[in-house]
Amino acid sequence: MYEKDENFDPLASLVADLRSDLDATSKTILDQANSTLAPRIGDVSAHLFKAGGKRIRPVLTLSAAAVLGYRGGLHIQAAAAVEFIHMATLLHDDVVDESDQRRQRPTANLLWDNRSSILVGDFLLARALQLMVELGSRKVLESLSSAAVAIAEGEILQLSMARNLSIDEKSYRKIIEGKTSALFAAAAESGGAVGGADSEILSALRKFGHALGISFQIVDDVLDYGGDSASMGKNVGDDFRDRKVTLPVIGAVANASEEERRFWSRVIVNGEQRDGDFEYAKELLRKHGSIDKARQEAERWSAVAQDSLEILPDHPIRGKLADLTRYVTERAA
Repeated sequence: MYEKDENFDPLASLVADLRSDLDATSKTILDQANSTLAPRIGDVSAHLFKAGGKRIRPVLTLSAAAVLGYRGGLHIQAAAAVEFIHMATLLHDDVVDESDQRRQRPTANLLWDNRSSILVGDFLLARALQLMVELGSRKVLESLSSAAVAIAEGEILQLSMARNLSIDEKSYRKIIEGKTSALFAAAAESGGAVGGADSEILSALRKFGHALGISFQIVDDVLDYGGDSASMGKNVGDDFRDRKVTLPVIGAVANASEEERRFWSRVIVNGEQRDGDFEYAKELLRKHGSIDKARQEAERWSAVAQDSLEILPDHPIRGKLADLTRYVTERAA
């Protein structure tokens, strides 16, 4: 059982255990994210990939295969396909959100342009499809292609509901199930499919990834109001400045006084943000306990993820995945 320890990082431990597989995945990504016809594809892709990141999605794929004792090499291709889908969404998101920083580096759309980011993102999605076909697994193809559809639906749903203070927790969950949780679920399920898992194990892996993804996104949304920019890889307060209605804001708005509701309407609906507004927003979140309530919701989903692992074979990696479910909710950045 995971006990909170500032010096213990289950994700780093998993990365260490999977080092050779992750190195092979990284090589596959950099090799496949290239084009002799259009060298800019490799430049943009390498800029994004070499910026780093948690790599949690390919880690889930490789971990699922490892738990099942898989010894082939197809899990590397599956993990690369998963990361290509994720990279494509990052390139597209930075254009949609007009971001200029990711992981403490200038975004691709800032260094090149929006058109390059969008088209390279399209290339990476196409390359992911090629890798899925080469795998020869109908289940992997079905899982990852469905995740790609869900991601697009989630992003568009978020766009259509942007700056809308009437969004409730149910609508918020639908958004994050698409934009984040779907790929977590597919990443874990794909590793299981490559590893030869039966339908019961595949269902458990999918449930694990789904719950972990929800927990992960809720915590990300919480950290936007109190995390550390250097550790998060993006500016704290980006969601506020982009006028996104996330779970912490939903909780504060639900309990807001008339004066507070006018504030939220001004900064989110009308976009009239002034100096000091972000600090006042954080004060309101603390006042109404919406940060703590969001953390509790993340912990609830973390417990679902942890329970889902019980059916998996007894393996050291399974224990570290269980640790990861708790770590995700307790991380500070």
